Amino acid sequence: MPATLPILGQAPAVEEDPLDLMDEIERLKKEKDATILAHFYVDGDIQDVADFTGDSLKLARDATKVTTSTIVFSGVHFMAETAKMLSPTKRVLLPDMQAGCSLADSCQPEELAKFQQKLRAEGRDFETVAYINTSAGVKSLVDWIVTSGNAREIIDRVPADKEILFVPDQHLGRYLSEVSGRQMILWPGSCMVHEVFSITDMLRAKRNNPGSRIIAHPECPVNILEHADFIGGTEAMRKHVASFVEPQTFLVATEANMIHPLQKIAPQHSYVPIPGLMESSGETCACNRCPHMARNTLQKV
Repeated sequence: MPATLPILGQAPAVEEDPLDLMDEIERLKKEKDATILAHFYVDGDIQDVADFTGDSLKLARDATKVTTSTIVFSGVHFMAETAKMLSPTKRVLLPDMQAGCSLADSCQPEELAKFQQKLRAEGRDFETVAYINTSAGVKSLVDWIVTSGNAREIIDRVPADKEILFVPDQHLGRYLSEVSGRQMILWPGSCMVHEVFSITDMLRAKRNNPGSRIIAHPECPVNILEHADFIGGTEAMRKHVASFVEPQTFLVATEANMIHPLQKIAPQHSYVPIPGLMESSGETCACNRCPHMARNTLQKV
């Protein structure tokens, strides 16, 4: 196959060496008095150059410990927004302002306020619990804010005589309702990545890897969770795989970049990402990657 010719008058693209970019980032961190926070779902190279990595709960806590004047948050919009709320004196930068979140987008403040008003008009006595994957506008309307790491603990604090309106993730809400025994009013939102895992390919991978264990994020639909050997958020997944000394094979039902921190904490194991399924055609795809997290690159950082 002939090489692709550059367009006339346009310089050919030059691929930058990731190691050179990482060295430049280290230099700029000192020069600009900046600290980098990176979510487990961004590219592994970014995680490696970050000062803090973790899930939403850990990174929210880490943001309050930052001593530099600037935070570069390699994640999505609501995460950077949360960091700014917790550290209002800091300058918080997001590498790509288009890095949104399908889950956060599924629950708009105006829609939530209208629904809450409707429930109150019906005489429903409830408290609203919001997953952290929401905008500041939604957070201002709720009684509790949770992450996948502390949701069960917070749910248990809601008075027993109150109904619970859980927003925006219906799958996480359904899972929490099951493990806590609390009935919930569920907002019909979902994460575009966790929504599309292929149950057929997951079970095929299980058959092809005898003795393997399925670890799944609670944002997955019930047909995935009912086959999981372990259900938990990303920090819980790290602790879980690290608890096995002997080599295991783990089938991972969450964003594929999560395999990077799993390999770092427990390199003795093998990790297999579960593929997604394209709704339009029914074909297997590599859609276990979040397109919003993928907007974060070393160049943009």
